Amino acid sequence: MTQQLTDHLLFLYGEELATKIYPRLVELMARYRQKLKVAPVKPVTYFDEQDCVLITYGDMVQEAGTPPLDTLANFLEQTVKGVINTVHLLPFYPYSSDDGFSVIDYKQVDPNLGSWENVARFGRSFELMFDAVVNHISSESHWFQGFLRDESPYKDYFTVVQAGTDLSQVFRPRELPLLTEVETVTGQRQVWTTFSADQIDLNYANPELLLEVVEILLFYVSHGARFIRLDAIAFIWKEIDTSCIHLPQAHRIIQLLRSVLDEVAPDVVLITETNVPHKDNISYFGDGINEAQMVYNFSLPPLTLHAFHTGNAQTLSRWAATLSQPSEATTFFNFLASHDGIGVTPARDLLSDIEIANMARRVEALGGYVSYRTALDGSKRAYELNINYLDALGDADQTGQDPEIVAMRFIASQAIMLALRGVPGIYFHSLFGSHNWLEGVKQTGRKRSINRQRLQRNRLEAELANSGSLRQRVFSSYCRLLKARAADPAFHPNGDQIVLDLNPAIFAVQRTSPDALSTVFCVQNVSAESLHIRLPVRNSALKELVGGKTHRSDDLRVRPYEVLWLRHSA
Repeated sequence: MTQQLTDHLLFLYGEELATKIYPRLVELMARYRQKLKVAPVKPVTYFDEQDCVLITYGDMVQEAGTPPLDTLANFLEQTVKGVINTVHLLPFYPYSSDDGFSVIDYKQVDPNLGSWENVARFGRSFELMFDAVVNHISSESHWFQGFLRDESPYKDYFTVVQAGTDLSQVFRPRELPLLTEVETVTGQRQVWTTFSADQIDLNYANPELLLEVVEILLFYVSHGARFIRLDAIAFIWKEIDTSCIHLPQAHRIIQLLRSVLDEVAPDVVLITETNVPHKDNISYFGDGINEAQMVYNFSLPPLTLHAFHTGNAQTLSRWAATLSQPSEATTFFNFLASHDGIGVTPARDLLSDIEIANMARRVEALGGYVSYRTALDGSKRAYELNINYLDALGDADQTGQDPEIVAMRFIASQAIMLALRGVPGIYFHSLFGSHNWLEGVKQTGRKRSINRQRLQRNRLEAELANSGSLRQRVFSSYCRLLKARAADPAFHPNGDQIVLDLNPAIFAVQRTSPDALSTVFCVQNVSAESLHIRLPVRNSALKELVGGKTHRSDDLRVRPYEVLWLRHSA
């Protein structure tokens, strides 16, 4: 481990700086190792079929007179404890913009949400995922204010670019200026701002900054984080005359963080958030043991949406058949919806421009929005669809659809995500059957607000208790699938996965447990047509995991948007 850390530091900073920073890093690790009191034993595998993550803001559920974190914890204890084992609390730190992703202080809990004790309460019922928003920090942070005053060490914590520097090669994820001019005590300076003028990028060419960030991650571990989400991590290293995305130094920093955690807290999982084409995304697995244990499966949301829009799952199936994990220590973080929109950049290699444009037009017809950026050739290209995933699956030509059909179609999409090898991540509004929040977009002027509504607890619980309501249908159906998934080792992330070609409108996957003792066929109909298919087992009786009904493998009828998870007994 000592040699690994040395190699990482030498690669990043050269011998002189590496020699200077190394003993301080070792001392920091020793201090937290003593605080955590864990034996440095690295797990062979980090996940199993019972792992499932709920993604939520800390104030997603509210009631008068109670800190939002306490309200949310109590609500989740009553509704999903025993069904979902992990909660991803989206940034709960003090912030200045972007619903939490412009962090003012990494080590404080936003007093509007609650306290560290409220966060600790979650940890008594669930595993926890924290965000490490360490590509950038708020312009209101103490760090950046220190930079403006030319104070050490903060004066070297940010990237300053001289006027006239050619930045034409830099990849731009958004239609905003790359540099922001600020007034400091030494005069006007231009600082790097990848995402907004309020989100100032950090300077990892400074090893002092890296050491500070390592300490922050260990602080999160000491407060109960088992999963650490590295937000926008692909952009963290800046180098003129490059794209400034996916640079070798960015990968090496993640590898250093992994080496530190393997030594201090070996059960903690790093998950990289890189909303990029699939081949770039999976590069953050490294060699399977030296980088992130999980990567977001960013191609899954747009490909699944395309399958339901067209009633054809062939593109989704072809892509899913290529998915592989480099080791038993890694897996995909499978998701369909999140606090952000549906990114389409990860589907650029898989869907044509026309197919993506058609999908964008349909989303707009369904009441959603589309975010565009300018390509190198000057053309406008969609990069994100801003819409609630349930509404994104709708048909703009049909209004007032039966809640049963809406729920079935939505659950079929979610079942695809749950069936695939990996750990599922479920956004709060998906689990509880929400619609577009158009009023939120009007209030904030931000497209992403469409899927970020905060809910009053009494009203939410009343809707969940209303038999036949959309929320009740979605939530109860979702929970049945989650319970079935957690109970069968065929869904273990290290089990086998074979995507089956049965019918263009069927997404089907055969899952087998690592010990080969359990096999489940997961069949999802993405169309409004009733279909007959044959599974690749001869004249077998197959039993539904949900419901218990028996089917014949050689003549299986699949109703519109039906989900059939069938256990095969050899």
